[in-house]
Amino acid sequence: MKKFVMALMIVFLVSCGGGSSKGNKVIVYSPHPLEFIEPIRTAFTEDTGIEVEVIAAGTGELLKRVEAESNRPLGDILWGGTISTVSRNVNLFENHKSTNEAAILDAFKNVEGNQTRFTTVPSVIMVNTNLTAGIEIKGYEDLLNPALKGKIAFADPSLSSSSFEHLVNMLYAMGDGDPEKGWDYVALLMDNLEGKILGGSSAVYKGVADGEYAVGLTFEEGALNYVGNDSPVQVVYMEEGVISKADGIYIIKGGPNPDNAKAFVDYTTSPKVQGMVEDLNRRTIRSDIKSKGKIKSFSDINMIFDDPAVVAEQKQAWLDKFKEVYVNYSK
Repeated sequence: MKKFVMALMIVFLVSCGGGSSKGNKVIVYSPHPLEFIEPIRTAFTEDTGIEVEVIAAGTGELLKRVEAESNRPLGDILWGGTISTVSRNVNLFENHKSTNEAAILDAFKNVEGNQTRFTTVPSVIMVNTNLTAGIEIKGYEDLLNPALKGKIAFADPSLSSSSFEHLVNMLYAMGDGDPEKGWDYVALLMDNLEGKILGGSSAVYKGVADGEYAVGLTFEEGALNYVGNDSPVQVVYMEEGVISKADGIYIIKGGPNPDNAKAFVDYTTSPKVQGMVEDLNRRTIRSDIKSKGKIKSFSDINMIFDDPAVVAEQKQAWLDKFKEVYVNYSK
């Protein structure tokens, strides 16, 4: 049986200093890269005086942690994870409408009460050009090229929200709008993956950047962080269609620092932070922030759309079916 490849979950603790007391800090669980977290964390502390402790891991692992701690929550915020990934766990989070909600684009309003949008994140293919010379990669179909067999990085969609969104994207794109018709493609892709499934989002983009894999199925920011400065990395927006989903920032119900948690949500949706996100390779969800033109315009991408209600209803069934595809390949 082929081995299920799992990247080690690394838990980081970041703070502005030791010994901070309850009431002057906020404890944030986040799957975001630390290089993305740090400038926002620093600005928040400088502007509010509230210290931030960050525990970083994959979205799936953090959701399990929040659920396990639900009788005695130790964290205040889950910062990251797409809305569709978190939707089945909404009972774990507190209602709060940020002070910036009026400026949020209509498509990203917090209509649920406890799911504040933070940015919108397209799924992309990350390509290491040093390892793909002569191989054309424009979309999902090209990933079935035998020349890429065993050279494709993809994380377990039950652990990584970006991988789950890629699974949704490929089901809709390769099923011509009908996700149930996309499973034949998933089975073919599994064959070209040689059954290698990674344990988290960071293992995908780091693996491609480091030359361990030729291509990776990841999210836009993770890939764009490696573009430039003579890097061999290129970003491909799938010609079959790209879905962009909002990630969120969620207040953990019963957390130890509720007022500071609300302040953190309000701050991260403020004009200051939302004005920073494009420089950090993310897309704002505010209506009053103009793009600097650094990131490819949606008008230049073949954008497609899923049905959020279907995705929410079918999420566990799709994860189970993906696992079944993997198990059948491994036999």
